[in-house]
Amino acid sequence: MTSSPASGAGSPREDTPDRPTARRPRSTHTVNAHDPSAGPEAPAPGPVGTDAPEVPDAAAALKAVALPGGPGPADVPAASAGPVAFGADEAGLDLADLADLADLDLPEAPASSPAGRLAATVERLRTEVRTAQAEAEGRALIELAKGILVERLGCGPAQAARQLAELTEQARVSPLEFAVEVINQAARDRVSEVAGAFLAATADPATPVEESAAVRLRAAESGVLAASDTQAVADSLLQHALRPLGAVAVAVWAAGPDGSLTLAGSAGFSPVEAARWRYVPPDVATVARRGLTEPDGLWLGSLAGSGLPTLGRRDFADGARVAVPAGTGGRIHGVLEIAWARPEGPQPPPVIRQIEALAELCAHTLESHALPPGGGQEPRLLPDAAELMDLADGLHDPALVLVPHLDDTGRLVDFRIQHVNTHFLDPAGRPRAMINGALLLEAYPMAAAASSELFQRVERVHATGEPFRAHRMRLTALVDQVPLAAVADISISRHGAAVLLIWRIEDETARLASLLQHAQRLGRIGGFEENVLTGEITWNGQLFDLYGRPPTSPPVPLEDLAAHAHPDEAVTVGRFLRTLLHHRRPASAAFRLLRPDGVTRHMRVVAEPVLDTDGQLFGVRGAYQDISAQHWTEVALAATRDQLAHTEQQAVERNRLALQLQHAIMPPAQTPLEVPELKVAVRYRPAETEQLVGGDWYDAVLLPSGLVLLCVGDVAGHGIEAATSMVVLRNALRGLAVTGAGPAQLLSWLNIVAHHLTGAVTATAVCGLYDGEKRTLRWARAGHLPPVLVRDSEAVALPPIKGLLLGAVPEAGYEETEVQLAAGDTLLMYTDGLIERRDRSVEESLSHLLVTASSAPTSLDQHLDRLLTYSRSDTDDDTCIVGIRVA
Repeated sequence: MTSSPASGAGSPREDTPDRPTARRPRSTHTVNAHDPSAGPEAPAPGPVGTDAPEVPDAAAALKAVALPGGPGPADVPAASAGPVAFGADEAGLDLADLADLADLDLPEAPASSPAGRLAATVERLRTEVRTAQAEAEGRALIELAKGILVERLGCGPAQAARQLAELTEQARVSPLEFAVEVINQAARDRVSEVAGAFLAATADPATPVEESAAVRLRAAESGVLAASDTQAVADSLLQHALRPLGAVAVAVWAAGPDGSLTLAGSAGFSPVEAARWRYVPPDVATVARRGLTEPDGLWLGSLAGSGLPTLGRRDFADGARVAVPAGTGGRIHGVLEIAWARPEGPQPPPVIRQIEALAELCAHTLESHALPPGGGQEPRLLPDAAELMDLADGLHDPALVLVPHLDDTGRLVDFRIQHVNTHFLDPAGRPRAMINGALLLEAYPMAAAASSELFQRVERVHATGEPFRAHRMRLTALVDQVPLAAVADISISRHGAAVLLIWRIEDETARLASLLQHAQRLGRIGGFEENVLTGEITWNGQLFDLYGRPPTSPPVPLEDLAAHAHPDEAVTVGRFLRTLLHHRRPASAAFRLLRPDGVTRHMRVVAEPVLDTDGQLFGVRGAYQDISAQHWTEVALAATRDQLAHTEQQAVERNRLALQLQHAIMPPAQTPLEVPELKVAVRYRPAETEQLVGGDWYDAVLLPSGLVLLCVGDVAGHGIEAATSMVVLRNALRGLAVTGAGPAQLLSWLNIVAHHLTGAVTATAVCGLYDGEKRTLRWARAGHLPPVLVRDSEAVALPPIKGLLLGAVPEAGYEETEVQLAAGDTLLMYTDGLIERRDRSVEESLSHLLVTASSAPTSLDQHLDRLLTYSRSDTDDDTCIVGIRVA
């Protein structure tokens, strides 16, 4: 960004950045104690300072002491003879010179020293400067109140002054406050409304108010009206109205018709920062830009949380920030941005209305004052209404020239249709004369509806100057209370004080044609029409693409269709043509098209005959569709379906064979084993799902030694592999048992079989040898659940012993133990399919089994059946149970 010119934004005096640049005229009348020409109009001298030093040039002496880097107290010239008295204009200083010294700090010095006496003089001058500034600022308001009394009472200025003094004394307020009250009563404008509301909301009889909101606002208004440029406006706003609210800086932005922002004036910001922010291009998101686009402005409690760049962000990073549109008469001319040093909570409504009133004052200034040269904004040209009407008449689309319609208070309430161009087409079909001259909301009352927002768009364009474009916007008009809707492309732009509204009603026929064209392209469909009498053929562009022919080539007649089809499709094409042309009925056919580029495409043709009034055929119309993708998808789907059916058949056959093998080896019920003083029963329950044929197995056999071999096992997995492995392990255990080895040794040998001879399968098993003479059971287990002993209606699981599952390692050792049984005892061996649940642990499932087994029926078979009936297993796995009862 470039630096700002001296008269523009961000160009206050270097030594006083917050001081207004518009200064009062310097007084040419200077009086001191030695001036013999001082007339009677000279101000009365102040108190005589007999010890004051003689200062030949008071202004130079004051600045020498006060300004940094100047001469010190020792460098002040010696005092001349005679006393010196200082007043507001005594030393050749005007108010602006004294104001420059008002905020400077003097070095501390003893009161009796020359520097101390000079510091006391400067402090007295400061007080006089503040008093003189306040009187000068209020004098204009008092004179304005006098003028109002002159007009209202029909008296002279002197009588009005006496009347104002008497009324002030009766009201027991200051002359300035009473003058502001007179102005508010006479004006009844936005300032008076805001001041009244503010006083009503903050009135507290017990709390004195230093200066009312009415005085501050009228003082700010007076300063704005008297300001020579927007820089002075910013200074006046900050000094009179915003500092009492706690604000530390203010910026006045001018809005350009392209959406750009130009800093027209600022106060409280450093000159360097103001120069950097002299111009903001369009569409740059800043605090002021957001305030311009938001109808109610932007109110930020803390600038840090917004992430928006803006003027003074480094100096007031955490402070509150407000940006309010500055508009009047429906036109937004700029933005008023106010900065606080600290975060602030939500502003009360009176303060909000006060800030909005200040923004309206800024709008009047921006409307009447031109921007400084190089401000980054072109001059605002107001084109002649006749030229704008001529421009609208030259357009080929319907256009309206709208001018703002204001109420008695100057607020925008509607737009009047100033002109309707020659190509005007009303969405409701009304003539031009019925629309021309009417108000926009009267002619189109639905324009303000939420579904349309047309009026809000026009109002926004008129306010900001930013053009608006919309594609396929819905327009609704009321004709005899019946809403008629149309879709149109909208263009709204501001030209001077008028708004140009252009719309283009969408052609439904063209839209449907475009929609049909896209549908044909996506569906790979090409249409045709053929006159059989004249031979004239019409193809659309998509059909040429389907045939692989250039658009300049002649279309192919239906009679030549067989020549372009695959030779194997001759019968299909002939049947199609015979039905269509001879029988005069709609027909369709699928065939293979041979294109000139050698590509074969699968096509479907659908056509219907067109008959004249006599029922004679004179034309054919129809469409071709490329169904190659569909054809090959169907071919692939059919192949997949066949393969899936074959796979399912194989799976069914494998499961059937596995089930047959399993039932052949382990039938669900086995012939009872005849052993003295011992009852043996077995149960096998296959899985409910045939595809889950498992590897569970059991065996109960009387060995040559007289011992009874009892065992159950479970091979990991399902299917034919698990079933065959189960057969191997079961038969191997039978063969090994005839050796007379104990259960531990039998499981050790069976582990070698599982690991080396069966393809490295894994399985669990429990094996026991019952001795009928001793009524003892020696047993061992390989990763299997322990047997359950039921004695005297109490079921317990035998203590588990060590034993690794079969097939896990090449060689494994197993422990065995012996259990002494008594008459009436029942022993149960089972696989995990009896108790296993997905939502329960093995311990919980085993506890339920023990409860069920404890209530044993009379017979052993009923006992096993009860266990299967009350099983809570949910894994759909097969189950084996072997039970013995000692007689």
